[in-house]
Amino acid sequence: MPQAYVLGSPIAHSLSPVLHRAAYAALGLTDWSYAARRVDTAGFRDFVAGCGPQVRGLSLTMPLKEVAFTLADPISSRARQAGAINTLVRLPSGGWRGENTDIAGIIAALGGAQAAGSGELGGGLILGAGATARSALMALSELGCTQVTVCARDPEKAGRSLAALAIALDVSLTVRSLARWPQVIAPRSLSTLGMSSTLAISTLPPPGAHEAAVTLTAGSTDLSGVCLLDVVYAHWPTPLAQAAAAHGASVVSGLDMLVHQAVEQVELMTGRRPDWRVLLTAGHAALAAG
Repeated sequence: MPQAYVLGSPIAHSLSPVLHRAAYAALGLTDWSYAARRVDTAGFRDFVAGCGPQVRGLSLTMPLKEVAFTLADPISSRARQAGAINTLVRLPSGGWRGENTDIAGIIAALGGAQAAGSGELGGGLILGAGATARSALMALSELGCTQVTVCARDPEKAGRSLAALAIALDVSLTVRSLARWPQVIAPRSLSTLGMSSTLAISTLPPPGAHEAAVTLTAGSTDLSGVCLLDVVYAHWPTPLAQAAAAHGASVVSGLDMLVHQAVEQVELMTGRRPDWRVLLTAGHAALAAG
């Protein structure tokens, strides 16, 4: 009986079991199972070593996206460049291939917004500079952004973290304080940076996102024409998403990103590609049920 798991710590909040099981049902993969297991970095190697051949894939969340590099071979170019593995796929040899589906999830979640926008996309904005920011930067580059501004609590640290990746992607990187993000994304500022339209991605954890929401609410910045993806999906709309929408932005939930990256994971693990709308419906239902 083929099995797959999502691993992380904490893990009880994960929607991945709901999404993957919905995909299996829609694809008729009735013999497949998918479950969550609480695994931290200390227990990761032992858990993976204990996985028999029936375990075809592992979804990884925090804090396992970096330690997975010690077990994966080969590793996809996307995962290597992002510095994060969120998917391990069983190989015929018994080993594991490391993949990153977060980037594809971001691209798919924002792709429709880009197509619906007006003007040529010249730049993007990232709030936060943690691990997800690297995937966000790669996604914006693949979407056509040639200029990206990162707003973070510690601009100097953010610059050190992302500068080399930006150079490798041939993206012009600007770093600003998180407290200035409404001024950075204002239409006049975007025009100065050569951006006719912009995509924004918030990778901020709740405390930072709350700070960003308060900063935006305190001013009168017009975000018309801006599309903001908040990678958080719980308690939607988040305070940041509400504030951005109130100032004219269109907002995309982190659930969209989660759904699209799960579609990629299901295909990698099973060889079958599910309809993303099935997963999105299941995700909404689970969130509504609490």
